[in-house]
Amino acid sequence: MKYIGAHVSAAGGVENAPLNAKEIEANAFALFTKNQRQWSAPPLTAESISAFNANCEKAGIKPEHILPHDSYLINLGHPSEQQIIKSRISFTEEMTRCQQLGLQLLNFHPGSHLNEITIEECLNRVAESINIALDKTSGVTAVIENTAGQGSNVGYEFEHLAYIIDRVEDKSRVGVCIDTCHTYSAGYDFVNDYDGVFKKFDEIIGFKYLRGVHLNDTKKAFASRVDRHDNIGIGLIGREFFTKIMNDQRFDDIPIILETPDETLWKEEIAWLRSQIR
Repeated sequence: MKYIGAHVSAAGGVENAPLNAKEIEANAFALFTKNQRQWSAPPLTAESISAFNANCEKAGIKPEHILPHDSYLINLGHPSEQQIIKSRISFTEEMTRCQQLGLQLLNFHPGSHLNEITIEECLNRVAESINIALDKTSGVTAVIENTAGQGSNVGYEFEHLAYIIDRVEDKSRVGVCIDTCHTYSAGYDFVNDYDGVFKKFDEIIGFKYLRGVHLNDTKKAFASRVDRHDNIGIGLIGREFFTKIMNDQRFDDIPIILETPDETLWKEEIAWLRSQIR
């Protein structure tokens, strides 16, 4: 079964996110558990946690179909010791917030080398950062999102993600999220070679590590290495690819999350995606 939703607002408290997901008839969703553009946040209250769980039940959405996203400020591969420590503390706090909410996943961008260290050194730092966070938390899987390769970001090649996973000590608590816009922009042509790209993904990383999908079209050309999302079927990827995803059983039972820019289309996009399932 396909579990489709969007990255909904948690304005006013995390407990509002499942209600916002219900409004667009989603059976999965993503959220920020704190302000994504600030390092610190007030701790979650017992009331907020209780209301979040009650509203998830009301919306009929299970924890395994919720894919929280960490703060955009975090860089787990940062070349500076001071900054990587700050990022690691913040990431561990975000893992803890997920644990408190009873959630099982935390999605994050792997990091950036900022042209100060090598890609390999950056990937090693990311893996070490994950190990530190997993040691200090329980029950939550660190989900590495592939990137478009914009700027000095790592994670745009499947080999980067495999390299990180190989160095994570607890393999049961690490996974990946495939962003379709990022994948296409990074140079994986699943429009013309759907089977070939996902065969490569399976060989290099393995579908056993797939924990979620960000389902986005793209405004920018193939292999542009530029991250600009577009709404489904409006961008350059086109509808045929999304129909294939909807009928690919390898993408069953994981959160499939829209991060498309026009939020007013989310309900319509979710309905269209469901209509494609044969």
